[in-house]
Amino acid sequence: MVKVSLGWRTDGMVRSGTNVWLLSSLLLSAAPLSTRAGPVDEIKLNFPVRCELGSTCFIQNYVDHDSTDQVRDYQCGGRSYDAHDGTDIRIPDMAVQRQGVEVLATAAGTVTAIRDEIDDISVRTIGRAAIKGKECGNGVVIDHADGWKTQYCHLAKGSVRVSRNERVSPGHPLGLIGLSGDTEFPHLHLTVRHLNKIVDPFAYEAEPTVCGSGRPIWTGLTRDQMKYRPREILNVGFTDRSPTMDLVESGEAAKYPVGLESEAIAAYVRVIGLRQGDQQIVTVRGPDGVILSEYKAPVLDRDKAQYFVASGRKRKDAAWKPGSYTATYSVSGSDGTVLRRTFEIQLDAK
Repeated sequence: MVKVSLGWRTDGMVRSGTNVWLLSSLLLSAAPLSTRAGPVDEIKLNFPVRCELGSTCFIQNYVDHDSTDQVRDYQCGGRSYDAHDGTDIRIPDMAVQRQGVEVLATAAGTVTAIRDEIDDISVRTIGRAAIKGKECGNGVVIDHADGWKTQYCHLAKGSVRVSRNERVSPGHPLGLIGLSGDTEFPHLHLTVRHLNKIVDPFAYEAEPTVCGSGRPIWTGLTRDQMKYRPREILNVGFTDRSPTMDLVESGEAAKYPVGLESEAIAAYVRVIGLRQGDQQIVTVRGPDGVILSEYKAPVLDRDKAQYFVASGRKRKDAAWKPGSYTATYSVSGSDGTVLRRTFEIQLDAK
């Protein structure tokens, strides 16, 4: 397998050691969004992760359509960050990542570059200086017909399954989702380009100032899967100890289930896309419907890309009562209740 350096510079373009031109996966200024400019050859893209969008994987960030230092996704929402040039598809936690989630070619083409030797470790741990010039982490670049290119970033170390100059078909396995490069959570960063301009696969040929304009170039996704969700729940569950974001992200929370003799019952929720002014409430009820605990989070003073809340109580009696314990999570905004989920556990008598 021939490996090609996937380096990046802030000028948006870098020449690799094997005469392959690669564009920046992190900067938008040198590669503006593709806008309407007459008839062009259009591509159709298969979804690039072997998962069910909205159920076992989620869109964390869309392409940033704002050319200033502000943020605007294709629906004029905040599900992006400044100069983000791709689509981030995340999986629920590291436990799922360790099971292996395949990254797939979106369309037929030729592999022009790969990298496969970057360690899987959060940038919060190693710092951005350690991955400077390798922000994409382990990745693959595919050249399609008619000026279309796709780039796949943050793959797991040692998982890349293709070689340079290899022809691939739609759905061909490229590697596995990892934690390499400039990332804090396991996900695939997919960048789509046409004639060296960034394309948002949810809003191809979008008008620069028109919310919801453009058209999706995905194929094989249902209308519901492609639906824009301003807020989305990633994880819910119960545990017998004080839950934390790190415990949930690592997948370790599942190792501490609640039993009749557990010292505590705690319900947790992790959500993305919360907006300024949102009010979150987590309520836990016992088998008799009585509230065991309730947490009302502070009203948000700004948008939050990710947020974690939990509510629980310690056991006071010799054991918990057998039966169904439910937790209800709700988010209220200026338009009333905008997000709600109820989940439960069953504690059976021995």
